[in-house]
Amino acid sequence: MRTHGTLSKWNDDRGFGFISPAQGSDEIFVHISSFPGGSRPTVGELISFETQAGPDGRMRAVRVMRPGTSAKRTPRHRETTGRGRISLAGIAVAAAIAAIAMYGYRELSKSVPVGNAVSRVVPAAATPAVAQFKCDGRTMCSQMTSCAEATYFLQHCPNTKMDGNNDGEPCEKQLCN
Repeated sequence: MRTHGTLSKWNDDRGFGFISPAQGSDEIFVHISSFPGGSRPTVGELISFETQAGPDGRMRAVRVMRPGTSAKRTPRHRETTGRGRISLAGIAVAAAIAAIAMYGYRELSKSVPVGNAVSRVVPAAATPAVAQFKCDGRTMCSQMTSCAEATYFLQHCPNTKMDGNNDGEPCEKQLCN
């Protein structure tokens, strides 16, 4: 999973440093070889990365990417000249976007108890119907919990028995009136 953070420490002589993740967890080791083209990073730089266990079993950052750059690796012999570096305003914008995305993710992933089960709260406008429902063999209106669910089943699932007058409107007497 790709994560965002800020390079908090860097030892240029030894080619390694540490990243402070945006989620506020412990610092993560990063080696110069994890940066595209081996280009030298700067302290305070906003970066995204993936993690994996290193030879010592501790987590380390790998496949590091900088905002505004593509995933395509540049040749190792090229040095960064300062052109194309991200401005402080660009870093602030990227950090704000990351913070908004994290807040939205937390809101979408809240769980609420429903009887003996736990159900995720997902706003209908934020998620397409395809992600909310799936064909699971139900075919009758009495098996549906909402008009949106009945509509999805009618449009996407075989052998449904929810549209008696074939007008495309399911469960007209029960759910979709």
